[in-house]
Amino acid sequence: MKIVTTEQMGELERRAAEIGLPTEVLMENAGLAIAREVKGWLGSAPRRQILVLVGPGNNGGDGLVAARHLHDWGAKVHIYLCTQRGDDPNYRIAKERGIPSTLASEDEDLVALRNLLSSSEVVIDALFGTGKLRPLEGTYREVLNRLAEAKGSQPSLAIIAVDLPSGLDADSGATDPSCVAADLTITLGYPKPGLFSFPGSEKAGRLVVADIGIPQELGQGIAVEVITPEFVRATLPQRPRNAHKGTFGRILVCAGSIHYIGAAYLACEGAIRVGAGLVTLALAHSLQPILATKLTEVTYIPLPEAEPGFIHAQAWQVVHEGLDDYDVLLIGCGLSQHPAVMEFIRGCLLQMPPSLSPALVLDADALNTLAQTPGWWQNLASDAILTPHPGEMARLSGLPIDEIQRDRLGAAREAAMRWGKTVVLKGAHTVVASADGEAKISAMANPGLASAGTGDVLSGAIAGLLAQGLSHPDAAACGVYLHGMAGELVGEELGDAGMVASDLLAALPKTIKRIKGG
Repeated sequence: MKIVTTEQMGELERRAAEIGLPTEVLMENAGLAIAREVKGWLGSAPRRQILVLVGPGNNGGDGLVAARHLHDWGAKVHIYLCTQRGDDPNYRIAKERGIPSTLASEDEDLVALRNLLSSSEVVIDALFGTGKLRPLEGTYREVLNRLAEAKGSQPSLAIIAVDLPSGLDADSGATDPSCVAADLTITLGYPKPGLFSFPGSEKAGRLVVADIGIPQELGQGIAVEVITPEFVRATLPQRPRNAHKGTFGRILVCAGSIHYIGAAYLACEGAIRVGAGLVTLALAHSLQPILATKLTEVTYIPLPEAEPGFIHAQAWQVVHEGLDDYDVLLIGCGLSQHPAVMEFIRGCLLQMPPSLSPALVLDADALNTLAQTPGWWQNLASDAILTPHPGEMARLSGLPIDEIQRDRLGAAREAAMRWGKTVVLKGAHTVVASADGEAKISAMANPGLASAGTGDVLSGAIAGLLAQGLSHPDAAACGVYLHGMAGELVGEELGDAGMVASDLLAALPKTIKRIKGG
């Protein structure tokens, strides 16, 4: 499902008009879709008390159409106009239907609005949509402030936003101080980037994308989309009945150190749990007996040590000797920034002969090491997936963390194109950007995943899918989705407080089963 900016949405509407779908038709479709979602939210329409806040543009027009349909279905609808609509046919039809309305300029001290809010079950916010965000002032600010007050005193009052909560920037996710959080946002045609960026994401509530009749082919050239279960279902590797372990790929994982033993376990298990055929763990020699008691399904390459628990600088030669037997090298999880280990990482990655060139998944200390290596992306013999969190992304790119977080999509896309790699910028609404400028965004933002080790599980899952033959961008996107959905499944059972990384491991195959089952 494509994600469109304000400019792109305007272009789609213009192109739709050229093929016989003018604004009036799209508005009628939008209003009907909104009314259906509101009716579904309430469970029924007759006698339900609904207030529609109507603004000046097409967003207000969508609200008026929704008001008409809800009225026709028996709801008790009241329209509150924040400004005159002029000779608006949708407002004229609403008046002909006998739908009562109030004009804000005639509502002294907004007393009528207060009374309407107190008697309503649902408020439809149809003030502002994807137009240019400007500071909310005057009547609009006062109306939204009253709405916020009503929600505070009446928690059961449902706020349903048309396209976006008013005061939310469609492109950046920035919000006006008067922006009121919605319980449900019905975004029209396509979702907008601001709905997957904070603080906007937090204001949107549950998100529904309403089809308003724009043909899908008009959006084919748009480079950014949401990762959907339909995409994952169609992309997941096949599991033929006559398979053997080599069918599902072989992964060499270089991970772990004396302080981060668990990272190696989580990464290897993440790969196994998405269906990889064989996982081998290369680690500091003294750690192998510890991991062997917990990781019984993997094989091992014990590596020489610089000191107990830290891999020797020249151990990359041992890795290279066996690398020809593997499809993927996952390196970095928990390796540490010990000087000898960083030299080991550089040797593994930057002195690799082209004849080896396994697919690479680079995480954690592999990224921290590369960040201190000028021009590193020009010296990797293989294609790679990078999985940085914002701090690692800051070190790799040289950008401040707050700048990255303000435009996560832009930062990930720019880095992926510059480096010629696939970049997975982790965090709420993880971004997967590929070297050709295309990007996919996760719709999920789960605080339960904000704990140590979940990134190691993700890197393992991505490596496991890559080993099974998926392309770099597809393996990254599917891994992100499976990881996020596993977090949702665990959260359903445990809640988001106290969820730990190892809880995700058993949930990964359950997630795959659920997705394949539709």
